[in-house]
Amino acid sequence: MCQEGDPATHLYVLIVGWVKILSVTSHGQERVLALRGNGDIVGELAGEMTGHRTATLQAIDAVHALIVRYDRFSSFLDSNPGAAHAYRRVMTQRWGDAAELLRKHPLTSGAQRLASLLLELAERHGMVRGGRIDVVMPLSQEDLASLAGTSRATVTRAIRNWRDRGFVSTGQRHITITDLPRLRQIADHRT
Repeated sequence: MCQEGDPATHLYVLIVGWVKILSVTSHGQERVLALRGNGDIVGELAGEMTGHRTATLQAIDAVHALIVRYDRFSSFLDSNPGAAHAYRRVMTQRWGDAAELLRKHPLTSGAQRLASLLLELAERHGMVRGGRIDVVMPLSQEDLASLAGTSRATVTRAIRNWRDRGFVSTGQRHITITDLPRLRQIADHRT
């Protein structure tokens, strides 16, 4: 959708679809920073910060989005206090989530961070069916590893272990959480 470093003139309001927000390290390694989906606003920081894209936005399935110029978005927020308040709340939550990840990272294992990520995806995008939560994930194991701040090998090992123990079941581009309390215990350091 746009590349890191490009001039930034607009943001996207995602109506349908998934977007990966990624950046490339100084060593050329691609890192997935966030995953956004239906209803999320993406690409908004560049207009406020540098005037250039601070990350790459990559659609990972069919995406339908509103494209809004920064000046129009800013005017909309200025003239709609309720929308401005909701936007600030979302941004505050994102920064709080980022701060929490930074605090937890040195204290948690890759499997714990993966469990937390799956729980977050389940909460935001899961469909409850008979006590199970289905999460359609247009993400590779490499993407999950990057989002969880761990290695692909750790993701593979953890998912295989959880599948063998009946906590999750997997299929192509989806995961079903079959034992939510146990996955929460893993995420909360009680493996």
